Amino acid sequence: MIKRIKNMEPYDLVSNIVVLIAAILFLLPLFWLLTNAFKYSTEIYRTPPTIIPERFTLSNMQELFNDQPTFRWIFNSFIVSSGTAALSVLFSSLAAYGFAKLPIKGRNVLFVIVISSIMVPKETFIVPLFEIIIDLDWINTYSSMIVPNLATGFGTFMLFSFFAAIPDSIRESAKMDGAGEWLIFRKLMLPLVKPGLGALFILNFVTAWNDYLWQLLMARSKDMQTLNVGVAGLQQSINPNLGLRVAGAAIAALPMIVIFLMFQKYFVAGATEGAVKE
Repeated sequence: MIKRIKNMEPYDLVSNIVVLIAAILFLLPLFWLLTNAFKYSTEIYRTPPTIIPERFTLSNMQELFNDQPTFRWIFNSFIVSSGTAALSVLFSSLAAYGFAKLPIKGRNVLFVIVISSIMVPKETFIVPLFEIIIDLDWINTYSSMIVPNLATGFGTFMLFSFFAAIPDSIRESAKMDGAGEWLIFRKLMLPLVKPGLGALFILNFVTAWNDYLWQLLMARSKDMQTLNVGVAGLQQSINPNLGLRVAGAAIAALPMIVIFLMFQKYFVAGATEGAVKE
C-alpha cells in the first residue's frame, strides 16, 4: 500500500486525498444516525453532542421491533420495492428493445412522447391516479403501490442507449440461424445489457423504497404500511423517545446500503462487454 502511494503522481495523490475526505464527509451523517440509534434520548439531546455512545443501549431497537409491526413494515417495503423494480425493468427493457432494434412505424415520434413523460412530475396526476385506484378497489393493497410505477419513461430512455450500442450484426446473425424475436431478446440481448438492467433495478428499487407520499395514501391499515411510512408515523406520534425514532430511521436506511453494495458493479460495467469477439 505504501509503495503504491509513493508511485502515485502528485495530481493522483491529491485527487485521491480529496475523494477520501469527501467520502468521509458524506458518511458522517450515516455514522451519526447509526450511533444515535444506540443512545438514550437524554444523550441524543445533549449539547455538545457525543460521537460514541457513553451508555450503549439496545432498548430503542427492542422497543422498535417488540412494540411496533416493524418486521411487517420491512416485509411490505421489500415486496413493493422489489416488485416495482423487477417489473419496471422488464417493461422498460421490452420498450427500449422495441425502440432501438425493431422496425416500428413512427417509432421516433413514439419514443419522443415516451421520453417527454419524464418531465411530468408524479404529483401533477396523483389525484386522477388516486381516483383510478379507488375505482379498481385497490386501496390498501400491494397492487396500488406497485402497478402505477411500472411504466417509466426514464427506464426506457436509459436502456435504449444500452440496446442501441449492441451491433445489429449480432441480431441479424441470430435471425439467420432461425431464432425468433422473443428468443433473441431473452437469450441474446438481455445478457448483453445486464449492466444497464442492474443499474436500473437499483435506481427503481431506491425510488420505490422512498416513495413515501404515494405509499402513505395507499396504506390505510398499519399492517400494510411500508417501513418509511411506519417510521414517519413514529415521528408524528406523541412519543418523547427520540432514540426510537432514530432507530427506525437507521433501519430504514440500511437496506438501501445493502442493495447498493450488491449492484454497484453494474454502474461501471460496459454495456456490450464481450458481445463481439475479435
